[in-house]
Amino acid sequence: MTRRALLLPAAFLLVSALAARAGSGPKLVLDPESWDFGRTLKSRVLEKEFTLRNVGDADLVIDKITTTCGCTAALLDEKTLKPGKQATLKVSFETRGFEGRVERKVLLRTNDRSRDPLEIKLQATVVTQ
Repeated sequence: MTRRALLLPAAFLLVSALAARAGSGPKLVLDPESWDFGRTLKSRVLEKEFTLRNVGDADLVIDKITTTCGCTAALLDEKTLKPGKQATLKVSFETRGFEGRVERKVLLRTNDRSRDPLEIKLQATVVTQ
C-alpha cells in the first residue's frame, strides 16, 4: 500500500473528528435576530420580546446582558437554558427626545463561543408628528 493511500483515510478521520467536536456544546438561536420599530413619536416606550433557544447539546449560560444606551433595557426570564429549552428576552426602548433614525444594541455574553457576544440591533425612526 502506498504512503498516499494511508494518509488519505487518516486525514478523513481527523476532519470528521474535528467536525463532530465543533458541533457539540451550547448553540444559541435568536428569534427574531433584530427589530425595526418603524416610525414612532418622541417620548414613547417601545417594547419587543425575543425568544432565545438552546439547540445545542449542553447548557447555554447567559453570563451578562448590556445595552448601548440608558434608553434601552433588557430583562431575561431564565439565564441558564438546558438543551431544547427557550427563554424570553423583554426589551424596552425609550424614544425620549430623539429625532430621526435611531439604532441601539443589546449585547448578550454567553458560553456559545460561535455567537459571543451576540448583538441584537434595535431601530426606530422617531418623528415629531
